[in-house]
Amino acid sequence: MTYSSAGVDTKKIRNMQNSIGAMIASTQKKLPKGVRVKSGFGHYAGLVTLGSELLALHSDGVGTKVLIAQLTNKYDTIGIDCVAMNVNDIICVGARPAAFVDYIALKEPNEDLVRQVMAGLVRGAEMSEMAIVGGETAVLPDIISGIGENALDLAGTALGWVKGNPVLGKSIRAGDIILGVESSGLHSNGYSLARKVLLSKYSVDDTPEHLMQTLGEELLVPTRIYVRPVMELVEKARPAIHGLANITGGSFTKLARLNDTVNYVLDSLPEPPGIFRQIQADGRVDTLEMYKTFNMGVGYCVIAPKQSAERVIKVFDRHGMRCAPIGTVEKGDGKVVSLLEGKKQILQL
Repeated sequence: MTYSSAGVDTKKIRNMQNSIGAMIASTQKKLPKGVRVKSGFGHYAGLVTLGSELLALHSDGVGTKVLIAQLTNKYDTIGIDCVAMNVNDIICVGARPAAFVDYIALKEPNEDLVRQVMAGLVRGAEMSEMAIVGGETAVLPDIISGIGENALDLAGTALGWVKGNPVLGKSIRAGDIILGVESSGLHSNGYSLARKVLLSKYSVDDTPEHLMQTLGEELLVPTRIYVRPVMELVEKARPAIHGLANITGGSFTKLARLNDTVNYVLDSLPEPPGIFRQIQADGRVDTLEMYKTFNMGVGYCVIAPKQSAERVIKVFDRHGMRCAPIGTVEKGDGKVVSLLEGKKQILQL
C-alpha cells in the first residue's frame, strides 16, 4: 500500500499548499505600524514582529487519530497530541510556547466527552509550560461524521515568543551533524495509511506480532512533546544550534525546508520500532514509502556543529529522551538522502 492509495495524495497536497502560499503573500504587505512578517509560509511556524517582540504562530490538529479514540472510547490523550502537534512546530523556529486556543467540533453535545478531551489539552499545556487562554466548541451534526455519537474533530493554535534571534536554518552548513531524538510511536501522522493497513486485519483489542500492547493502546500513545529540552538548548546554547525539525507529515523530507543550499544525508537511522515494522509487513509497504510517510522512530531532529553533539545528547538524556547521530550535512541543493536497505535513496514527496 501507499499513502496515496490510502486516500492522501501528497503531491496534490503540496501543489495545494504552494497555491495557498501565493495567495496569502498579498496580505503581508500593508500592515499596521509596528507589525511586520519576518518569516511566513514555508517554515514550521510563522514569525511576526509586534513592536519589539517577535511572535510565532502555528495551527494544527490531530487528524484521523480521533477515529482511534472513538474505536477505543478513550479520549483523554488526544488533547496531548493536539498540543504537541502545535508546540513541536513552534519550537522549530526557537520560539517558546506561551499561549494556546483549541477548537473542538462535535457531532452531538457531550459534556463528558469534552471533559476527557480537555484533560489531555490541559496535560499537554502543562508539559509545554504554557497557558490555554480560550477556544471554541462547535456542534456540527451535518459536518462531523465518524464512529458513533462521539464523533469529533480537534485542532488548536499556539502562540510563542522568540527571545533573541530565531532559528531558521540559515546557519546550517556542510559538516554539521544531524541528531535524531526518539519518537513515542506514530505521533499523529500517517494514520490514514496505518488504519487502512492495520484495522483491515486486526481489532483495536488485538496484539499483533510486533507490538507489546494492544493495537488500540499503541495507536493512542500520545505524541511526544519536545519543548523543555529544545528550549534549554535554544536559550542556553544558541550558538551551538543551527537547525531544528519536527518530523511529522512528510517525515524526513521536511528537513529540506530548513536550508536548500545543502543536502541532508541520513546514513545512521535507528532500527524502527515495532509499530512501523507491523505496518510495513501487513501492508507490504515499500521501505522508501515508509520513510516518506512515518517518523520511523525519530520524532525530532537537531542540526548542530559536530563539537556540540555531546552537549545536545546530554540535554535530551536529562529529560529522559534518547538522542543519537543519524546523519550529516553535505554540500548540495536541498536534497534529503537516506541509506535504506544498503542503497542511498532521495526522499521527496
